[in-house]
Amino acid sequence: MKCVKAGPFYQLRLARGEDIPTEVIAFVTRNRVGSGIITGIGAAEHITLGWFNFKTGRYRKKTLRGEYEIAAIVGNVAWDGRTPICHMHALITGRDMAALGGHLFAARVAATCEIAILPGSKRLARKLDPATGLKLLALR
Repeated sequence: MKCVKAGPFYQLRLARGEDIPTEVIAFVTRNRVGSGIITGIGAAEHITLGWFNFKTGRYRKKTLRGEYEIAAIVGNVAWDGRTPICHMHALITGRDMAALGGHLFAARVAATCEIAILPGSKRLARKLDPATGLKLLALR
């Protein structure tokens, strides 16, 4: 990964073969990003997306093989104690240009992935919400 501080935000360029969520979490940890907005585009392969089933309280995951265009990655940064949580969703398209989207669990960069992170001014936390079983933003 290469990165530069570009004014108020960081611009990252991930290299072929790097896992997008892993690299973003590592960057947030190294740079002590307490909160922030994540956005990105690129191309990836071996992508795992998820859809949360509220009845079962579990994600239904789907892993897609082959190369896909990343039309959008959107997300945010918060922390669960000492652990950063980069909550990201992705919209991807295949060669038929049909769109698929969901929670981004894994994606290996196929050509490039360009991620921008705009840090917030406060550290935000996530706390387990018993009603949903999800770690939600702990906002007042």
